[in-house]
Amino acid sequence: MPGKNHGPSIKDSDTYEALREDGASKQKAARIANARANDSQHPSAKGGKAPPYEDWTKDELYQRAQELDVEGRSSMAKDELIHALRKG
Repeated sequence: MPGKNHGPSIKDSDTYEALREDGASKQKAARIANARANDSQHPSAKGGKAPPYEDWTKDELYQRAQELDVEGRSSMAKDELIHALRKG
């Protein structure tokens, strides 16, 4: 249902719903919808500019997992956080 309220964690409900209908995971749809809703981010122009997750600190990975609402993140080791972030 476009326009459905998914709570404060989803900034662009229409985009989120369209991505979910196309088969995207909840985490991926939320990530893309929120990036599109944020004027300071340009998701289509960002590709390939971030360092690989292996270069991130565990704290940075945890923060990113928190942004994406990855379940079980508090008990994950660095390699598990990387796997969960890539899976999402």
